[in-house]
Amino acid sequence: MQTVAGLFGAVFLLVGVLGFIPGITTDYGDMTFAGHDSGAELLGIFQVSVLHNIVHLLFGVAGLLLARTLSGARIFLIGGGAIYLVLWLYGLIVESGGDANFVPLNTADNWLHFGLGVAMIAFGLALMPRRGITSRHSA
Repeated sequence: MQTVAGLFGAVFLLVGVLGFIPGITTDYGDMTFAGHDSGAELLGIFQVSVLHNIVHLLFGVAGLLLARTLSGARIFLIGGGAIYLVLWLYGLIVESGGDANFVPLNTADNWLHFGLGVAMIAFGLALMPRRGITSRHSA
């Protein structure tokens, strides 16, 4: 579980860094700090802003730090997955061109957030150690 949480953290950190690299982020000059009017897109697909990239960086650092313990890894995977599912719902509810879309989010972001939320929760639950099971070998 700790390895998986660490991998998710590293990917979030990488995505946050890539969001600040022109070329990997298209229309980089159109990036705003926040808001739906940011024209920058990571890989030409996912709408990003400075705030969006900072959130990815912070989420990545949190993942790497929490992955250091089993309980932290579980919190990151299940709690982080829940946060991403809430963000997915938020993206479905807010109008893409409205002021409430401050992150910013587009359709690709919304469905990526759904997939991340489901995957993180699934890993957090599937990789939980089973109680009462030991790995002793009899002689």
